[in-house]
Formats: sequence, structure tokens, C-alpha cells
Amino acid sequence: MEKVIKPNNGYLMLIVYFLLLAAGILGLISLKNTWSIVLIILSFFILPGFFLVNPNQSRVLLLFGKYIGTVKNNGFYWANPFYTKRKISLRASNFDSERLKVNDKLGNPIMISTILVWRVLDTYKAAFDVDDHKNFVRVQADAAVRKLASMYPYDNFADEGVKEDITLRSSLNEVSEALEKEIQERLSMAGIEVLEARIGYLAYAQEIANAMLKRQQATAIVAARHKIVEGAVSMVEMALDELSKNEIVDLDEERKANMVSNLMVVLCSDKDTAPVVNAGTLT
Repeated sequence: MEKVIKPNNGYLMLIVYFLLLAAGILGLISLKNTWSIVLIILSFFILPGFFLVNPNQSRVLLLFGKYIGTVKNNGFYWANPFYTKRKISLRASNFDSERLKVNDKLGNPIMISTILVWRVLDTYKAAFDVDDHKNFVRVQADAAVRKLASMYPYDNFADEGVKEDITLRSSLNEVSEALEKEIQERLSMAGIEVLEARIGYLAYAQEIANAMLKRQQATAIVAARHKIVEGAVSMVEMALDELSKNEIVDLDEERKANMVSNLMVVLCSDKDTAPVVNAGTLT
């Protein structure tokens, strides 16, 4: 468990260092006292104990493999010269993963990557519960993205039969929340806090990209045609009702069918129609 400590003031120990060094040199030169060498040696023994902690940095102190504590407050300090002082950054870090080729829920190969913002929250776990916390973040982020991609389809298509509420393409907020939660669960054992996680890149794999593009275009065309037909039927129905209501022309069933056929062709055609004017009889 993390233990935050505050070592001795470095400036005070720096004064002690200079006093011992000056006293040793003065005694050796002026007094010819060989015992002054001990003071000089002692001053150099103190020297490795000095260390600096910058803002949003920390130092994990170890004594022959035993955890002593973590220094998080920035400043100039002095500690036991035998302490091992491991530096761990507390700053927020960005991680942009490589583009991974995975299969979505429907089995379609896609390319996906994630952008992760994280920072160390517990230095003890980051230092001792995992081998390398930075590499741990990279590996677990990739694993979380692979799992997430298999949980949702890339997009909804009318011919799939089942419409998904959440897709990778259209539900960015929901997918990002699920990704952040998944990564946080994986990184909590390393004492790491996830500040933000979102999809950085998303596309179909190259081998099916053209086919899926055509499929999307076909789906859009079918949806547009569906709307056109609905509108055309409504317009034809309105035209027949108005003709009958205003008694403009009396049409029998055969002529109504012919009129409906002509109107549907005109309204539903994707090209301009060329009208034919009949100057004679309708027979």
C-alpha cells in the first residue's frame, strides 16, 4: 500500500555537508590532523542522499528491497544515502495505440485504434504490482479495444435482420464510455487512473472496404426509393380523390389503373420523363 512521506530538508543537510567538508579540509591543512579525513569522507557519504522532486513527479524510496515510502511533494530533499530512489511521473500521459485489425460482432474485419489519457494514482502498485506500468498500459489498452470491437457491430444494415441499438460508428459516446470502463478495470491493479478513452480511428479493413461501401450505398438507395414510393402512392391517391371529388373527369376502373400506372412511372423514375400528348380518343 502506498505510504506518502516527507524526508529531511535538503537545504539544511546541504549546510551540514559544506560545514563537514570545510572542517575536514581546514583540519587537514591547518592543524595537520589526519582525523580530519574522516570528516571529508563523511561529507562525501552524505552527498548521494540529496535528490530533487519536480512538480507532478514522485520518488519511490527503497532500502535493500524494502519499501520505505513515496515522496510526492515537490522540493529539494535529503534521505538515507543507501535508499534507492525510483522516479515515477504523476503527470497525465497520452497513448495513441496502433491500428489493430479485429472482427466486429458480425465478424467483419475492421481497423480500430484508441486514444488514452492516463496517469499514475498509486505509486506502490505502479512500481511493484506490475513489471513495467507503461508497457502494461499499452498491452491492456490493446486488449480492451479488441474486446470492445467484438461486442458491437460496425454499423446497422437492413438485411441483417436484427437492429443493434449501439454500433461502433454511430454510438461514439456509448462506445467511449464502455471502452473507458473496460480499460479502467484492467489498469486499476497497476494503480493507474484513466482520464479519457475514445476511439481514435475506425474503418473497415482494406479487403472488404470497397464491398462494404457498395453495400452502404445500396442500403441508402433502397431507403431513398422506399420514401419515394411512399410519397408517390400518397400523391396518386390524392390525385384520384381530387378528380372524383371535383367531378373533373369520370374514370372507370381500367382508366384509373392506366392513370395510376403512368403517375407511378413519372413519380418514381430516376430520369426525366417525356410526356406523350394524345390528341385523339382514349380508345
